[in-house]
Amino acid sequence: MGWANWLSKIFKGSEENGSEEHYNGGYGEDPNYGPSTSGDAWGEMENEDIDRALALSLLEENQGRRSETDNESRLEEDEQLARAIQESLNFESPSVPPQYGSGNIYQPVPVHFPMGFRICAGCNTEIGHGRFLNCLNAFWHPECFRCHACNLPISDYEFSMSGNYPFHKYCYKERHHPKCDVCKHFIPTNPAGLIEYRAHPFWIQKYCPSHEHDGTPRCCSCERMEPHNTGYVGLNDGRKLCLECLDSAVMDTSECQPLYYEIQAFYEGLNMQIEQDVPLLLVERQALNEAREGEKQGHYHMPETRGLCLSEEQTVSTVLRRPRFGTGNRAMDMITEPYKLTRRCEVTAILILYGLPRLLTGSILAHEMMHAWMRLQGFRTLSQDVEEGICQVLAYMWLLSELSPSSGSNVASTSSSSAGRTSKRAKRSPFDRKLGEFFKHQIESDSSPVYGGGFRAGYQAVDRYGLRRTLDHIRMTGRFPY
Repeated sequence: MGWANWLSKIFKGSEENGSEEHYNGGYGEDPNYGPSTSGDAWGEMENEDIDRALALSLLEENQGRRSETDNESRLEEDEQLARAIQESLNFESPSVPPQYGSGNIYQPVPVHFPMGFRICAGCNTEIGHGRFLNCLNAFWHPECFRCHACNLPISDYEFSMSGNYPFHKYCYKERHHPKCDVCKHFIPTNPAGLIEYRAHPFWIQKYCPSHEHDGTPRCCSCERMEPHNTGYVGLNDGRKLCLECLDSAVMDTSECQPLYYEIQAFYEGLNMQIEQDVPLLLVERQALNEAREGEKQGHYHMPETRGLCLSEEQTVSTVLRRPRFGTGNRAMDMITEPYKLTRRCEVTAILILYGLPRLLTGSILAHEMMHAWMRLQGFRTLSQDVEEGICQVLAYMWLLSELSPSSGSNVASTSSSSAGRTSKRAKRSPFDRKLGEFFKHQIESDSSPVYGGGFRAGYQAVDRYGLRRTLDHIRMTGRFPY
């Protein structure tokens, strides 16, 4: 059709030229005037016009075909893109899987696009025909989208994220989902789908809440839950003791005497010598509770009393010989004997719970010796928070002297140490030092108003005014100086 139009235009133009030439020739009378082209020249010009018309017509047809082909190609590509988008929009997501920690669950969507549309975010090369992933606002070859933990391709429909890194769900769980330090299993989620666990504030031990009620043993000294298949010993009074705490445990009265002498020397270094010979006895839990009931005065730390300073005459059962541990790590063959207390002064005895590590036994003994010292010095009856608070200060000071003899604080600098005790501290095991820090933490963080609140008020007073001035103020006023 275009070829015919071009011929029509050429022929029409030739006729007009011919008529114009003919007109001009016809009307011109000048003999010297003639037509601009002769008959032969006109034939040549007409042939050239026809050739030019044919060439232009063929060019227009070729351009038309290419335009139609491009339109068809673009239409086909648009249809493929629309189908891919529609499939993505119509895709039904499964139920939302449980979340682990703070990781977000992403769902990669396989999409087909024609070649040349996208660049792989993993290898930065062009993605050709075939399957690839559209996720994290990018496109990936399937083999380029890999787990940050195991470096294997992620072919699962669902995966997890930590920061900007994708993980297989299992790899993410292995790396980020907390495991129970007792049973070594993943801590389960609660009915609300949240991970719920218990954690010790000092040891940072995580464990399933169920272990608080399923009979899992807890060490009576360090308070840690004992992992399954880990050895521990059971004491005669029902307490459990882990093997690490057992290493330094003081098990009978005679074994505790050297420690008693050390703490007496500690008091003498503070110019607070105890003049009277006060008996020290290690006892079982039942004997300690019975002695507590026989006292007319005193405040006792709940849920369990570990030491007593007695003022009444009574008979108590003391541990004469440490037990041995037989089948199942049960305490056996422990020997006890009754001990009759007589009142020769304001203090009849100091009782300490047996089977505790040396540092804990010593801090309890330092506490009870402060009760004895104040009674023997004739201090008035004090409020519970003042008396128990200043006794906790002395227990804390003794722990400081054992763990950090070079401490620059005012409290620690008032204590002195013998060369022998310094040598023992230098040989202390890493766990012993950690255990001592735990006992300090217990005193510092005690939430009770009597023991915890009293300690913090007393320690602040001693740190500001010194131990001697604080004790003088307590003697005169019955209160801590502020």
